[in-house]
Amino acid sequence: MVALNNCSLDLLRFYRACNPIKTLNLQNPEDREYYIDFSSVRGAKRIENMARTINRLSPNEPTFQLFTGHIGNGKTTELLRLKTLLEKKEFHVVYFEATEDIDIGDVDISDILLSIARHVVESLKELDITFQPSFFQQLFGQIQQSVPRLNLTGIDFSIGLVTITTQLKGSFNERDKLRAILEPRTPNLIESINQDIIEPAIAQLRTQGKNGLVVIIDNLDRIDNTLKPNNKIQPEYLFVDRGEQLRRLKCHVIYSIPLILTFANQLQALESRFGKNVKVLPMVQVRTRDGKPFEQGIDLLQQMVLARAFPDIEQQKRLDCITEIFDKPETLKKLCLISGGHIRNLLVLLFSCLQQEDTPISIQCLNDVIRRQRDMLKRAITSNEWKLLEEVKNSKLVRGEDKYTTLLSSLFVFEYEDQQSQWFDVNPLLEA
Repeated sequence: MVALNNCSLDLLRFYRACNPIKTLNLQNPEDREYYIDFSSVRGAKRIENMARTINRLSPNEPTFQLFTGHIGNGKTTELLRLKTLLEKKEFHVVYFEATEDIDIGDVDISDILLSIARHVVESLKELDITFQPSFFQQLFGQIQQSVPRLNLTGIDFSIGLVTITTQLKGSFNERDKLRAILEPRTPNLIESINQDIIEPAIAQLRTQGKNGLVVIIDNLDRIDNTLKPNNKIQPEYLFVDRGEQLRRLKCHVIYSIPLILTFANQLQALESRFGKNVKVLPMVQVRTRDGKPFEQGIDLLQQMVLARAFPDIEQQKRLDCITEIFDKPETLKKLCLISGGHIRNLLVLLFSCLQQEDTPISIQCLNDVIRRQRDMLKRAITSNEWKLLEEVKNSKLVRGEDKYTTLLSSLFVFEYEDQQSQWFDVNPLLEA
């Protein structure tokens, strides 16, 4: 990194870099300049631990790991970082977002399995590794008879998988017809994915010097809490009731899962199914349990903002450039504190300021944005929820699915971790 110290701000680039919907991909050189490692203030090195689990076991021994946290708290960026770490260890990594193929309001196991098959096949096709499994050819024929308009006869295998997953997501009317064929054949589907895709793929990857195959499935944490016919909420149905099927794939797999499962009565059953503890990504800690500012976390959040403004300047020297972005250093510190350590919340507040005025951002501008965000958040809170929030403020605890659904899913409460344990606190916006 070149050590310039002229604090020259490219406002348009900074504006684009602060877009809250932007996800950092560390394989992109520009994004690498923006990345800040928050593991020291999140409680543990989750991503490094997950990579170590894969690296240390025999290549013939598949692993299954579960990863979760608040939506918008940087999980996707961390999973993409995991992809980069594993690729440096010569693994072939297939990363994809489940929402590309799956209707998160209505999911079944066959949807997930076909999505995995599709993305593995598409990824390996780029390496000239192709497949023609006889089971899938028969399956395409059976689907063709039930849904003639899909035209699967003689179609390329990868295109056939794209066609079916697209219909499962986009066509409610044909979804039931497809599942009537797929669900009774789930054991055969798993067997074919293993024997006809994964195992030969790993064998061919090894001839290319690779250590194995890893599949990372992001965005399954967004699955709705809708009830399935057995009166189980969808996440429990998929990962607890049918988790045994999800762990039968013969490669390394990382599933993102809904945070609600860590509060469910079935948590122990879930971890027993997969043989691993769920890895939870907490917030960046900006306050201690007793409410005092946690300077280490605040400093790293400040660097996250400054890196987007001055990626070519060394970290320590960026601090001299704060007044190019904010009217005074205290304004940036307030932004970090009020975010509660939630990455996307911080960027939403910052981006809202940039939409309102050019740099340097004034404390008045930030206060106006905070007030509007606070009022919007408070509008949804009932009198009973205020009582629950008071309990959390005093006890630093959240227990049970009901309280999760009420407090955490609405971003009224955030989860943290320190050297003692995990703990919770009220979103600072509600106290602004």
